[in-house]
Amino acid sequence: MTNPTTATASAGLSRTLGLRSLVLFGLAYLTPMIVLGIFGVIASASEGASASAYLIALVAMLFTAASYGRLAARFPVAGSAYTYVGRSIDGRAGFLVGWAVLLDYLFLPMVIWLIGASYLTAAVPGVPSWVWIVGFMVITTVLNIVGIKVADRVNFVLMAFQFLVIALFVGLTIASVVGESGGAALISASPFTGEGAEFSHVIGAAAVAAYSFLGFDAVTTLTEETKEPAKVMPRAILLIALIGGGIFIVVTYFTQLVHPGGNFADESSAAFEIAQTIGGNVFSAVFVAGLIIAQFTSGLAAQASGSRLLYAMGRDGVLPRRIFAIVHRGFHTPWGAIVVVGVVGLIALFLDVATSTSFVNFGAFIAFAMVNISVIVLAVRSRRDGAPANVLLDYVFPAVGALVIIGLLTQLDSNALIIGGVWVAVGLVILATLTGGFRRQPPSVDPDAFAG
Repeated sequence: MTNPTTATASAGLSRTLGLRSLVLFGLAYLTPMIVLGIFGVIASASEGASASAYLIALVAMLFTAASYGRLAARFPVAGSAYTYVGRSIDGRAGFLVGWAVLLDYLFLPMVIWLIGASYLTAAVPGVPSWVWIVGFMVITTVLNIVGIKVADRVNFVLMAFQFLVIALFVGLTIASVVGESGGAALISASPFTGEGAEFSHVIGAAAVAAYSFLGFDAVTTLTEETKEPAKVMPRAILLIALIGGGIFIVVTYFTQLVHPGGNFADESSAAFEIAQTIGGNVFSAVFVAGLIIAQFTSGLAAQASGSRLLYAMGRDGVLPRRIFAIVHRGFHTPWGAIVVVGVVGLIALFLDVATSTSFVNFGAFIAFAMVNISVIVLAVRSRRDGAPANVLLDYVFPAVGALVIIGLLTQLDSNALIIGGVWVAVGLVILATLTGGFRRQPPSVDPDAFAG
């Protein structure tokens, strides 16, 4: 086996990913089955109008996805929102956005493993949840260190099984509805209107549902491992958002037909109860297997993306280079950052699903809003230099995207806002230290040296 001697960032990452691989990684990060994993939470918050919550979240994400696509083509390097904002607006703003989005990239694997463990614990009560969480962490860490191409192959196989389980679930819900009420019952507004759901509650649920979309943006962290990134990345981003959103709306629509309203014995495992109702013990076992596989593939992709953001920040020197910017000589992966994300994921041992999901969204929404604003800033600068601008893509879409995202941000629960605010405050202290009281730009490397 290759000696895990470290190399500096100059060793570089390998370009091996195409459009299919990026879309699969993005969908794995989204985890189409996560819509069932948190169905009870969304249905409860929206008072049974979960399909509307996901539709609102999809619209919001499409405006933002367009902005990510514009910036991914302009700056085809790793770092995602951290790089885009830093290059478009200011390095200090870029650092703060990168720090904020760490709440998403660094802690999302923790949420994923926590949800997976909750379902495994429900299925196998005799095994403590910490065993499942540690197991998820160890296996995904090893696969990500071995290489992005290996993780890509694993993703392809496991995503196929995940889509099969989703198709079976939807098919059984349709059969259940038809069997009870006839074919006409398949056409209903109730999954969108709920049981007298208030619009404010649906918007609040959409803020949580946006968690399911975290992935179309994270795939941009794989830019330096993508072939022809300026061409391929924007297409991948939009495809991920559209495919993922379509699946979420269809699945919640039919699931709400089977179980109208938002009352459940245990909202964190509501879909498991529904699976037992529509398919019996055999299908419920298949469902749990599919959900666990979905959580595994999502954790794999989330850890890969989070480690690339840490790698980009470590390479710039705003995080310790000796930990975050090291690349494995044999596997060409940022193994130090990968291990850190894995270890941080163990915080899942002390949190619940609802709280962890909310504060993860805080970081994502900050990044989404700032990416939209970055597109507008770049367009204004380009006009000053005499370059043409696309009014729709450079002004209208990002402006709408920013406003919608800010609106969703205000709907997060108070715990998420407090945790997020404290996290940003810590980032400000670090930034002040790095920049001599904000008087100079934070350290960085030339991103063009890594573009291609």
